[in-house]
Order: sequence, then C-alpha cells, then structure tokens
Amino acid sequence: MVMTVTGQPLQSALATVLRAAGWIGLALIAVAVSLSDFLANVPADTVNAGPLLGPPSEVFRFGTDVLGRDMLSETLHALSATVRAALPATAVTLVTGALFGFVAARLPRPLALSLRGLIGTLSAVPGLLLAILIIGLTSRGWASVAAGLAAAPMAFVQAFERAGTQTRAAHSEYARAAGISAVTLLRRDLIYEFTQTILSSAARALAAVTIILSTVSFLGFAAEPPHRDLGLMIAASKGYFLDAWWTAAFPALALTLLILFARLAAGLDEGERA
Repeated sequence: MVMTVTGQPLQSALATVLRAAGWIGLALIAVAVSLSDFLANVPADTVNAGPLLGPPSEVFRFGTDVLGRDMLSETLHALSATVRAALPATAVTLVTGALFGFVAARLPRPLALSLRGLIGTLSAVPGLLLAILIIGLTSRGWASVAAGLAAAPMAFVQAFERAGTQTRAAHSEYARAAGISAVTLLRRDLIYEFTQTILSSAARALAAVTIILSTVSFLGFAAEPPHRDLGLMIAASKGYFLDAWWTAAFPALALTLLILFARLAAGLDEGERA
C-alpha cells in the first residue's frame, strides 16, 4: 500500500514532465516549419546542389541524395509539407470524431447505440485502409480529408465513452433530477470536455493523421513532387538506402520526432508508460 501511494505522485509527475516535453517538442517543430524557407539552404527540390549521394559533411550536414539535393533543406521542406497537411486532417478528426462522438452519446439511446455500433465497427478497420479507400474514391488532393476521416472512428469511440461516463456520473443524475434541461447539460459538458481535453485530443489526432498521411505518401497515394512530404522522401530512398543510409534516416528521424512529441503531448496510455 505504501509503495502504491508513493508511486502515484511519481507517476503523475512523470506524466506531467512527458506532456511538457511533448508540447515543447511540438513548439520547436512549429518554429522549424514556420521558418523552413529561411532555415533551408536552398529551395525545395533543388537538384545538383551538391555531389550525388554525398554523405553528411560540414557543407551538407545531412548529406545529399541521388539527384544532388541537400538533404537538410529537403527534410525541412518535407517536414513543413507534412505538418501543413496534417493540421487540416487533425481538424477533420476533431470535428467528425471527437465532437460528433460526444454529441452522439446524448442522442436518444437507440440512435446513440446504433451510431456507436456502426462507427465502432469502422474503428476496427485500419485507418490506413480507410484513407486509401477514400483517396481512391476521390483524388490525391483529398488526402488530408481522407486521413482525418480515417482517424475519426477511434476518436469518436473515445469521446462517446467519455461522454457516457459523464452522463452516468452522480452530478449529472442530480442535475437532471433538479430539472436542468438536456440542452443546458450538453452545453455545460461540451465546455468542460473541450476546455479539459481539447489539447490532448488534438495532439492524439495529430499523431494519428501524421502516421496515415506519411504512409499513404510512402505508398504513392498522396503527396507528389515537387511538394514532397516525409513519407515520399523515405519512399524515394528505397533504391539506395542500404548504400546511402542518410537519404532515409534523417526524414525518418524527423517523422519519428513529430509523432513522438504529439503522443507525449497527448499523454501516453497506461500501457505505453510501462
């Protein structure tokens, strides 16, 4: 018992530190994206900037690729493209997933359970496959929307369950017994939901849509040159990665940090902390 009581404050402190590290990391990435044109040595997709497949050096710190493009500049531009595509996708996930799930839980019970069952079934389908399906039915230009919609079912389920817990809480039962209208309760709970969880929900959605967008780009269903994102950069290095590791390693590192910082900012689940 003593160990459990002592461990709880430590776990809470660790979670706070991890969230802070996540948000600091995302802030640094936001600065890099905002200043990418300034920080990059050359414009995006500039060929013959250096030797072909040159390794990292003092002049080209991330090396060059098969077309002589500066990998540092290309990674910065691709990170910017990835984040700019992920932001609208995150907004789609928040609206069609988190917000819709929260409201759906307060609909008449038969309708609420039907929606929960339908969208819960969709959440069992890998988001990547849903995104590819949506892109196939539309076009590459809808990749951000497709990624947002593909990540929405899981966000819906999580928000629906949180809303159900709030609805069954003692204070909600008391409020209904006191004659407070359902609309007033919904407005109050919405304000609480989005002031307390909007940042973590947004960060979690950002991580999810970034994974989906980068993967569909890697597979050739999203970004196209010269507007390469990190997924497309990694895909372009497949032919010579074993001989020129830097052509994929640095874009992969940038992508890993973006997703990691987003997950840390969202707050890792209990199993992920172990």
